Formats: sequence, C-alpha cells, structure tokens
Amino acid sequence: MKNKIREANISLVISKIFSGLNMNALKYLLPLWMSPLTGVTLRCTFAAVAFWIIGFFTKPETSTRKDKILLFLLGALGIYGFMFFYLIGLSKTTPVSSSIFSSLQPIWVFILSVLFFKETITKMKVTGILIGLGGALLCILTQKSDDLASDALTGNILCLLSSVAYAVYLIASNRILKNVGVMTMLRYTFSGAAFSGIIVSAITGFDAAVLTSPIHWKPMGVLLFVLIFPTVISYLLVPIGLKYLKTTLVAIYGYLILIVATITSLALGQDRFSWTQLIAILLICSSVYFVEIAENKEK
Repeated sequence: MKNKIREANISLVISKIFSGLNMNALKYLLPLWMSPLTGVTLRCTFAAVAFWIIGFFTKPETSTRKDKILLFLLGALGIYGFMFFYLIGLSKTTPVSSSIFSSLQPIWVFILSVLFFKETITKMKVTGILIGLGGALLCILTQKSDDLASDALTGNILCLLSSVAYAVYLIASNRILKNVGVMTMLRYTFSGAAFSGIIVSAITGFDAAVLTSPIHWKPMGVLLFVLIFPTVISYLLVPIGLKYLKTTLVAIYGYLILIVATITSLALGQDRFSWTQLIAILLICSSVYFVEIAENKEK
C-alpha cells in the first residue's frame, strides 16, 4: 500500500506540473500559431485518438450503452465547454491570472454541490467561498490590458467561466465514474469533446499556422508538448492520485499549477510581478484551505 501511495503522490505532482506548464505553452501558441478554437479541436481530437489506442492495450471495462451516451454528452458539453472558455480566455489574459481562476475549482464544486446535492454548509466553508470570490474579483477588476494581455477583463471572465465548467464536469464525471472504468470515461468523454470541436471548426474555420509548411520547429515542439503531456499523460495520472489519496491532499496539489505557472510566466516574461495578483493568489489559497482542508481537520 505504501508503494501505491508513493505512486499516487508522484502521479499528482507530475500531472499538476504539466498542467502549470500547459498554460505557458498555450500562451506561446495563442493566437499567433493557432486560433483558440483550433487549439481546442486539436487537443480534444488528439486525446480521443490517444485514449482509444491506449484502451486497446488495457483490461476491458464493462459499461452500458446509457453510460457511454452520458459520457459522450458530458465530453461534448463539459470538456469542450471548459477548453472553449479556457483557451479563448488565456489568449486574452496572462497565464498567472488564468491559473488563479483554475485554482477556484474546489470552490465551484462545493457551491454546485450545495445547490444541487444538498451539501452541508458551515461557517468555515462560507468564509472560504467569500475569501475566494474576493480574490477573483480583485484579479478581474484590477488587471489592466497591456502588451501581455490584449483584453484582460474579457480573458479573466472567460477563465472564470472555464473553471465553473470544469467543476460541473468533475461533479458529473465523479458520479458516472462509480459505474464505469477510468479508460471508458476518458475514451467517450474526449470523443464527445472531439465531436464538438470538429463541428465548431468546420463552421468557424481551421486556423493553425504551426501546421503549415515550412515546418516551424519551435512552435511545433511546444504544440507536441501540449498534446502529449498536459492533455494525455496528465489526464491519465489524475485518477491514480484520486484513488489512493485523500481529497484534502489532492486539493493541496492543485496549488502546484498556480506555483508553476507563476514562476514560469515571470521567468519567460509572459507576466509581470503584481502585488494585486499576489494578494489574489493568497486569497484563493486561503479560500481552498477553508473549504477543503480546515473543514476536514475540524471533523
């Protein structure tokens, strides 16, 4: 069991580091080397193909036709909706701001659970929600558009919506996952997301200068990194962590995305140090602590 726990910890560390670097890689690609909507289609389609190929080499999993249809629809709306808002938002704001809103996902999960599944409300959790929303508002209202963020307000709002969309996906997939295997879920949800992406790209057009001739090796390498590591490997590693680690510890690992994206952004010049961003980050981290960690300690 100790080896499994060690593997789970390592899996989550690697997954969250990839997720943090993903923001910086996508910021480099968008919108110069590909449009946000084309980026969504590429990620979803590549992941769907990859998971179907991997599925052929894994143990068969049982599932009903109803489960598969629900997973397909969940991917077509949930995963595609999350990436739709996320990539468009990231193209307009900075990776640090984007990661701030991604860190709010545990807050949205709790709020949605209260609204639809009668989750217990406590003073500590309400405090955490108010602190988190305060951090989000601080980031939205104070960040100005500049050469690094073409439309910071719109981008931040879209990133906020993406975190809500992903929270909906997490809640729905968690309930469906009780009846199906992980690989089945990944194959059908990303197939649904790829279906939505292909339809949207057929309407709006496919814009990816990175794929045109002559080959641009640096952006091509960055694109391959995005497709392979944050998109495929990261999604494969997360279930390992969820299976063997407590929810509180998984929540703590979510901070790695924020830390990695912030350090890398400042190092690459994709963002500038801002006291308001720092305060927003501290508020978000405090809010997740109250909602996810302090409540469990109290129990």
